[in-house]
Amino acid sequence: MKFAVINFPGSNCDMDLYYAIRDGIKQTVELVDYRNESLEGFDGVLIPGGFSYGDYLRSGAIAVHAPIVKEIIRFANEGKIVLGICNGFQILTELGLLPGALIQNEKSCFICETVDLKVLNNQTAFTNEYQAGQIINIPVAHGEGRYYCDEKTLEDLKINDQIIFEYQQNINGSVAQIAGVTNKQKNVLGMMPHPERAIEKILGSDDGLKLFQSIINYQVKVNN
Repeated sequence: MKFAVINFPGSNCDMDLYYAIRDGIKQTVELVDYRNESLEGFDGVLIPGGFSYGDYLRSGAIAVHAPIVKEIIRFANEGKIVLGICNGFQILTELGLLPGALIQNEKSCFICETVDLKVLNNQTAFTNEYQAGQIINIPVAHGEGRYYCDEKTLEDLKINDQIIFEYQQNINGSVAQIAGVTNKQKNVLGMMPHPERAIEKILGSDDGLKLFQSIINYQVKVNN
């Protein structure tokens, strides 16, 4: 499987993702500049965390006008794997590829710690290696990670099993303690926690590794 890690000005977790793919799950991966206009030949697109364009206006608002974005939308619409982490999640909501929005944390401060997440849906391309209800330890690092949506959207998310990860504590004031959601087709995932920072036990947790292994499992089934 061949992955593209999109690099925007201000991205600072691109290399973490790169090494998670190359060394963690031993797959082919390339850094792709935001000015590129093609993602031909790739099987999955990863949008890293960081502060694209300095988070001016609001997080992800400027990144959605980059040339590569049309290809990310095409990928999503064709049912291919798209994963946005932290700022990548913010970009996916700005694009309308995922419902809701990410706003300033409830306590208006930057949060950087390892937190407990519950896996609510393990029947997706991103979670099939986990057990339903499993508690995993994944780092967070964000100032605008508070997930918000209206009541109708929240109801739809629950009905369609689109809420994938749930904080076990009130980390940032997110609606329903949501840490990650998919689109209805479940080929696009956005999450604020950083699984790419939880690939090896020496880092404190390797619970993020199964997310990337899940993607490989899914792709094998698709190809067969």
